[in-house]
Amino acid sequence: MSSTPPQSTDLSTVPARPLDVSVVVGSWNSAAFLERCLDAVYVAARGRDIEVIVVDDASTDGSAAFVHRQFPQVKLIENSRNLGVSATFNRGMEQSGRSFIQLLCSDTFIHPESLDTLASFLETHSETGAVGPRLVYPDGRPQLSCRTFPTFLTFVWEFSGLSRLLPKHPVFGKWRMGDFDHQTLREVDQPRGSSLMVRREIWQQIGGWDEHLPMFFNDVDWCLRIRQHGWIIHFVPGAVMTHYGGGSVNQVRPHMILASHRCCYRYFRKHRKGWLERFGVYALGIALTASAGVRYAHAWLSGVGRHGVRRVDT
Repeated sequence: MSSTPPQSTDLSTVPARPLDVSVVVGSWNSAAFLERCLDAVYVAARGRDIEVIVVDDASTDGSAAFVHRQFPQVKLIENSRNLGVSATFNRGMEQSGRSFIQLLCSDTFIHPESLDTLASFLETHSETGAVGPRLVYPDGRPQLSCRTFPTFLTFVWEFSGLSRLLPKHPVFGKWRMGDFDHQTLREVDQPRGSSLMVRREIWQQIGGWDEHLPMFFNDVDWCLRIRQHGWIIHFVPGAVMTHYGGGSVNQVRPHMILASHRCCYRYFRKHRKGWLERFGVYALGIALTASAGVRYAHAWLSGVGRHGVRRVDT
């Protein structure tokens, strides 16, 4: 993979306004991505003062040493043991000091104008607590980065295969928002958490990511709590970021399959409290266990990401 940073566009017509943003980068064994990720952040800053915090989640590939050596201006936090994404982002947000916090996974590269676009939107829309950018793959293809909050029916369509057979159907494809072109400014339930910009007030008001959801459904839970506290979340397509996807997760895919199913169950157990809903959670747990076993066995037998399994649970 090339480490060449994204090409800077001509921003001479954009006023060099202050950029009151803390960028929190979560990283685990991502030396192959970090240089381009951080280069892109500083290109977007255009020489302005910006707080950049990298939280290294006990990497073993020299990532932390690389950041310390090549980016001495970065505030580097090193976890002594692997804590998972939620705790990693929380540690970064605890140390941040700006009005807006841009969460970023290390395999996500900010396009030059995007920090300004997201920060400006939050400054001019006081009812909005968080904003998500438009994500694209390295070849420019769009990523479906927004979802609705999942329900029990979501997994009926998932397990039956209808959601993938009819991804743009307004019912079967509702969770993944397959009927949304991701080109239009709109209010959404949940953009991808790994590229979310939030007001510092969010952190102060509702706290950080739930560390009992260390790897998956943590951003879903956080966005749900943001909405429950009366804030709006917007998808802002004028801000663009390139996202490789799975830069760390794919290294240990079998274990991540188990973690994703476990976190899904914990999310529903946390937010579904009625007695009928508890029955639904129990049934979902059985289905998720069966699904996880099949998918884990397939990933293991295919040899995808079998090495370097790490513990991310708490």
